[in-house]
This record gives sequence, C-alpha cells and structure tokens, in this order.
Amino acid sequence: MAGGAMVAAGEAKHYPGRTTFFVCMVCVVAASGGLMFGYDVGISGGVTSMDEFLAKFFPTVLEKKRAAAATESAYCKYDDQKLVAFTSSLYIAALVSTFFSSYTTRHWGRKATMLIAGIAFCLGVVLTAGAQEIIMLIIGRVCLGWGVGFANQAVPLYLSEMAPSKWRGALNILFQLAVTIGILWANLVNYGTEKMAHNGWRVSLGIAGIPAAFITLGGILLPDTPNSLVQRGKLERGRKVLQKIRGIENVDEEFGDILIASNEAAAITDPFRNILRRRNRPQLIISMIMQLFQQFTGINAIMFYAPVLFQTLGFASSAALYSAVIVGAVNVLSTVVAIVVVDRVGRRFLLLEACVQMFLAQVAVAVILATSLHGQTMSSALGWIAVVLICVYVSSFAWSWGPLGWLIPSEIFPLETRSAGQAITVSTNMLFTFLIAQVFLSMLCAFKWGIFLFFAAWVVIMFFFTYFFIPETKGVPIEEMDLVWTKHWFWKKYVPLPETLAHGGVPMGDLKANKVENGKL
Repeated sequence: MAGGAMVAAGEAKHYPGRTTFFVCMVCVVAASGGLMFGYDVGISGGVTSMDEFLAKFFPTVLEKKRAAAATESAYCKYDDQKLVAFTSSLYIAALVSTFFSSYTTRHWGRKATMLIAGIAFCLGVVLTAGAQEIIMLIIGRVCLGWGVGFANQAVPLYLSEMAPSKWRGALNILFQLAVTIGILWANLVNYGTEKMAHNGWRVSLGIAGIPAAFITLGGILLPDTPNSLVQRGKLERGRKVLQKIRGIENVDEEFGDILIASNEAAAITDPFRNILRRRNRPQLIISMIMQLFQQFTGINAIMFYAPVLFQTLGFASSAALYSAVIVGAVNVLSTVVAIVVVDRVGRRFLLLEACVQMFLAQVAVAVILATSLHGQTMSSALGWIAVVLICVYVSSFAWSWGPLGWLIPSEIFPLETRSAGQAITVSTNMLFTFLIAQVFLSMLCAFKWGIFLFFAAWVVIMFFFTYFFIPETKGVPIEEMDLVWTKHWFWKKYVPLPETLAHGGVPMGDLKANKVENGKL
C-alpha cells in the first residue's frame, strides 16, 4: 500500500446494533431509483437500432444504414448528431438538475428528493412513449434526465446513511445493482419489441413507467434517514428511525455523533463555498476524478450503443440485441459479486484488479477489430470472441468502478458538505456521461478500432491514481471518516488530526462532551 493508504477497521468506531430486515427492505426500495436510470441507459441504444424508430425521427440515419455501401466504413453509419442528441439530452438535463436537487436534499430531505425524481420520470415516460415529433421526444428525455439528477443525488446518500457501517458497501451497491438490472431489462424489452410489426419502440419507452411508478411510491412511503431528519431539526423522529433500522433501543453513541455532525453542518450557510476549503479538498478531488474515470473506462459508450456496436462488429439486428442482452446479464451478475465481496476485500482491491482486467480486454478487442473487421463484416467466430471479451470487460467494471464510483463519494463527505458533495459528484458524472454520449459515435467513426485503445490508456492512468491516492474506507463509520484522511500519506496534510480540529487544540472528544453538556446540540 502507498504510504499508509489504509485505515485499519479496528481504529474506527463500531456502533451497537444489527442489520435489520427493515433496513434491508427500505434500502431495496430506495435503490429502485437505479432501475429507472439503468433502463434509460439501456433502452436508448436498442430503440435507435430499430428501423421504425429511425424512419419516424431520424430518416437520414435509416437511409445511411440501408445504403451501407461497400466503400463506407462500418464504424460511421450511425454517426448523426440528431441521433446523438436523443441520447445525450438526458444527461445534460441531469447535470443541471443536480444543483436543484442539492437544495431539496439538504432542506427537504432525501425522501422528498426521491419523490420529485419519480414524478419527473413519470412525465418523461409519457412524453417519450407518446412522441409524435422529435421535439416532444427530446423534451421527454429532458424530463427523464431531470429525474436522473434528483434520483442519483438522493439515493446513494440515502443508502449510505441508512446502512450500518460494516455493510454500507453492500447496501449502497444495491443502487448500482438496480442500474444493471434496469439495463438488462431494457435489453430484454428491446429484443422482444424489435420483432413487433408496429410501435415496438413505443412499447420499449412506455415500459419505463413501471420503475418510474416504483420510485414514486418509494418517495411517498419510505422514512427519511436519521441524518437528514436530525439535520432538519426533527430529533425525536430521527432517533426513532435510527432505533428501528438498528434494531435496538440504545443508539445514544451513534445518535450523538449524528447530532454533533448536524450541529457542525448547521453552522455552514453555504455548503458549496465550504466544500472548497482545504480540509474538504481530498473528498472533492477524489469524487470528481472518480466520475471522470468511471466514464473514461468507456462503459457507457458500450451500454448506450451496445446493439449499434455489435452491428458494427458484423451482427444482424436481432443478433446485436441478443448480444446486448448477454452483456447486460453479465453486468447484473458481476454487480452481485461486488455486493458479496466489497465489505470483505475492500474498495481499493476491486478498483485495482478491475483496471488490469479492463485493460487486457480492451486491447484484445482492438486487436481483433484491427485485424479481422473487413468493410462491414467479420467472421462469426471472431465476432463472438469479441462479445466474450466485452463481457470480460463489463464484468470487471460492474464489480468495481460502476458501483464504487457512487459508493465512495457518498460515504467520504462530512454531513455539512454531503449534499453539496453529492451534487458535484452527480453533475460531474453527468457532464462526462454527456460528453461521451455526444462524441462516441463520431470517435468510433474517426478512431475505428483505436477507440478501445483510447479507453485502455485511460485505464492505465486510473490504476496509478487508485494505487497512490484513493484510501480504503471499508468499515469506517460515515461520521468518522476523518480517520481515513489523517492516516493517508498524501491527504493528511490537508485534513488535520482529530485532536487539532477544535479551536485552540482542544481534543475532539472533550469538545463533543462540552457541546452536549452545554445544550448546544
């Protein structure tokens, strides 16, 4: 490990309590917000490969696809800016909405923010499934993006604050599991509706109403987190929720730490200005860099356009959708692996191992395309080898950078900057998701097989950044995360030791005791 990058679990507090059935159930329902996000990611690539959809909204792309002259590069036949706008409009809307959702998360709570997300999702489904003109289609995608911004802001925070520290990784990754299930579900729907004579694309877009309704109900029925309730002055309700999710009556120690964190948060009038302070720099840098890296693995380029990509590899339309289903299934199963092992082997091991696996798979795919794709065809055997390699790549992403890109940022910010930190995390993610969605088809046309080498080069950078700068957060209580930074070889110069956090060098333990005794909490 690089210079004390890890904090031993024994140095962190361990609150009493157990993992209750209730906390598991509320986390499962909250994580359903990821279903909608995943379904939106998976559905766009499928419907954009359907001829009827292209004929109605993107006729020039359909003409280009049907012409497919032998002299035309297979990599370029889907390069169309209007088609790209259909996909990327969702993500630019999500980027903008995150700053509104930061306010609602801080002042109205995580639950209310999830409810807003559900309502935006429902409106977006109605507009996209019933679209008659391209402008209606794009407005619908913007509404869906608004929902994505609110859901991705609230759900990871909700899961991290509800979960006991020893299982925080597993329960938080339920969000990413829901995302992968949504992608797989979308691929299965696309595979079925592609064979419909008419309006198959409307059915694909309309089925999104099911997960939209689910998160809307969750926003109505779920309790808010103890941290959010206490932060908004609802102390008794916060204690009762904490007792229920921990399964014990005596939650004084954990509740006391939440009170202290809330008191410190209340003194911060502008979280976005506070987050720029030196002591918050490690969290901010790591959260933003992880979002850049998550997108520059190339994963969303593959997930957005999986059917299109497999058609480029020489598969027929139905075979391309079928291959996308296989990739989606691998994505789900590998995310389950992350849930099982993340709180055992830790975050760093999964990130580092995945970098090696992704790099090897991407280089191998590039070699196959460079040597075997002639015009618009390649041998069936090599095509399926490429599918297997893409599955190897997707599996490594699904148990590492996919879930941990959301887990780590949601657990490292202190309460006073947590909503602002998550807003910056989500907006950064959506910014780079938008950029990748916007330029991928043009990059595929320009770079051809080299697109996989481009992303492989980024994976090398990710490996070294992880090794030197991302600390281990396994098992550290969410309100005790300062321990991580004060033990790290590099970041400790930004975050002072706990004993020096108080004015005048007062030990933190004494400061907490005095605050409680003096009735300031």
